[in-house]
This record gives sequence, structure tokens and C-alpha cells, in this order.
Amino acid sequence: MYKENELFTFLERGVSSVHVTKMAEDYLKEQNFVSLDMKEVWEIQPGGKYYIRHHDTTLVAFTIGREYEKTDDIRIAAAHTDFPCLKVKPNSEIYTAGYGKVNIECYGGGIWNTWLDRPLSIAGRVAVKSENVFAPKICSIDLQRPIMTIPNLAIHMNREVNKGIELNKQTDLLPVIGCISKEQKEEKFFLELITEELQVKKEDILDYELTVYVAEKPFFTGIKEEFISSPRLDNITSVYALLQGISEENRKEGINIAAIFDHEEIGSRTKQGAASLLLRDILLRIVQDETAIYRSRLLSVDVAHALHPNYSGKMDITTQPVMNGGFCIKEASSQSYATDCEAIAIVQQICEKKQIPYQKFVNRSDSPGGSTLGAIASSILPIPTVDMGVPILAMHSAREMMGRKDMESLVECLRAWYTL
Repeated sequence: MYKENELFTFLERGVSSVHVTKMAEDYLKEQNFVSLDMKEVWEIQPGGKYYIRHHDTTLVAFTIGREYEKTDDIRIAAAHTDFPCLKVKPNSEIYTAGYGKVNIECYGGGIWNTWLDRPLSIAGRVAVKSENVFAPKICSIDLQRPIMTIPNLAIHMNREVNKGIELNKQTDLLPVIGCISKEQKEEKFFLELITEELQVKKEDILDYELTVYVAEKPFFTGIKEEFISSPRLDNITSVYALLQGISEENRKEGINIAAIFDHEEIGSRTKQGAASLLLRDILLRIVQDETAIYRSRLLSVDVAHALHPNYSGKMDITTQPVMNGGFCIKEASSQSYATDCEAIAIVQQICEKKQIPYQKFVNRSDSPGGSTLGAIASSILPIPTVDMGVPILAMHSAREMMGRKDMESLVECLRAWYTL
């Protein structure tokens, strides 16, 4: 049984890819995992538990069975640390008639109108000058308080708003951060905020990667509190499930791997994304045998769509997963979800053996739907892959909604994946 208060902590504090990855690292350290570095020679052994943090926002953990032999199988599961959000641009200060605003760009495919009129804050990492020009100091930052909002235009000035208005990403989504005097106009008020938080000199800040996040807490909803409403269910639910599974007392044989990648929401094709060679490199360094790749299997763990009761026609006509019916196995003949009937059959048998509820999800034939890192990762590691995750509503909204029971089914399936 997973701990809901622990999940809520991840949801509340996972306010950037940097912070999700750091929480994962701290969790693994508590479970006695040992840190490794890709730039160093590893000393690993059977019975060991290890992890690698890569470029701050991606992490791969693995365990080696106490009785591991080279012919044993390798079980992998992967999720992502990022979410649709707003990112702060360089030279971000904007001054308009006494108001200070922050210049942002949209990251991923968010439902941007849901970000209006919400309390917003800032988190991420900042690069600061150091004596060694090749090693700037990297500081993590989370303001942990609402400091800005994106106000809607009043209906009196926008009479057609309830008929649907397209937001301009450059002009309509600029957060208001405060009242700025003419004297402050040239003072770089946003940069001043960051320097005060980090206690560094303004001129020492070189660059930053800062996420604007919704500063709201998760909570239960529904008559019997059967639902969870929260920012960032996509994809912290999957990250948490992987950590729960990999930290169990694992198999005596074989190797287990849990990977959480950044940049899934923008295509995964980066140095810390699932399209990089990182996972393959780590796997080969563990086993030092390319044939081991073909003894591996992968679970791509990301959220799925639940049937929306107000838009039931948007769901496939025969396959209609609902919240609290169990996690979803996601299938698509286009391979936007990695589909392999043998691998899916393995997951189904695991669930039946452990009496874990599960459902299936497919898109309507006239709707392409989304995609995950599964097909991307399995093109680099050509191994059987299954896409799966908890079904949610309002995917990519500022707040999303899921069933409480589904999280338990996902965690139990990941535990079984790593232990059976």
C-alpha cells in the first residue's frame, strides 16, 4: 500500500524537473542507493543499488540481483520529470504603466487558459559565476510562495470570451509580478528577486532555467473523496510509482532499472531526454555485453485518458477506461504508444497473478491522440515495450484529476514487475 501523503508531497514539491529529480535522488538515498557518475569508472557488484543523476533533471536507478548471472533478464521502466508549463525568458522584465511583468515562453502542449487567475511561483536552477569558468556554480531555487498571476480580461471588455478566445502566447500569457516605479524600471526587478532569494550579486548571475508553476496544493475531491485533484499528475504519478517499485526488496536474479527523463513534453530529443543514448550507455556499462539488450523489457509509464462524462463521444466506441477502474495499458497501431502484444500479455498476466485491476486505452480512429517516450526509447533499445499509466481527466491542464484507487494499482504493478 503506497502512502498518499508521500505522493502529495511529491506533487506539491515537484515544481520543476530539477526538483522532481532531486526528490527522487533523496528518496533513493534513504533506500541506501549509491550515487554513480557517468564520467567515472564504476565499481558495482551483485546485490548493489545505484543511481546516476544526469544534467540535474534526469535520473536512472538500477539494482543488481544478489545471484545475478549474465543470462538473466533486465526489466526497465521509464517515466518523465517535466510537465507543460511556462518558462522564463532571459531579459525577462517588462514594464507597462506601473506594472511589472515577466516575459515567458510556453513549454509543451498546455491548456493555457487554465493558467489564468491562478497563484503562480518560480522554481528551477540558476548559474552563478565561479572562479573556474568551466564550472559555474549551479543553484537550485524555489520561491515556495505565490508571487504573480496572469489576470483574465473582464467580460465587460471581452464580451465574446465564453464563446472561446484564442490566447496569444506572447502577449496574453505574461504574468503580472508587481507594481514597479519608474525608478525601478531599469533595475531588473525580476533579477533582483532571484538575487535576494539566492543571496548572490546580481552581476554574478549568468543564466537560468526557471519554471513558472501553479502554486496550489493537491487535495481529495468527490462525495467519498475518491478523486485526487492536483497540478502535475502528469507525470509525477509515474515517477512516484517507479520509485516505489525499484526500492522494494528486488529479485535475487536479474537487473532492474528505473529511468526518469526530462523533456518528454517537447519530444525527448535532447541530451537528457529518452531519445538520448543515456539509457543504452548505462545498460551496457552495467552488463558489458550487448546481447543483454535483447534480454530486456521496458514499461513506458505515463498518464492515460479517462472517459470524460461530459464528452463521452471523444472516447473510443468500445474501449472506455474510467477513473478508479485500474491503471491503463495504452495501445496504438501507429506506435504513438509502444504496442507489442507479447509484452502486453506479460503485464496482463502479472496483474491477474497479483489481482491488480487494469484497463485498456485506445484512441478513437478519427483522433490521433498523444504520444509518450515509449516508442522513442524502444527505437534506441529495440526491446518489447508497453505503454501504461493512470487514467486522468484534464490532462495538461493547470490542475488534473485522477482516481485514488488507480495510483495503488499502478504502484502494485510496478512492484510486481520488479519482484516477480
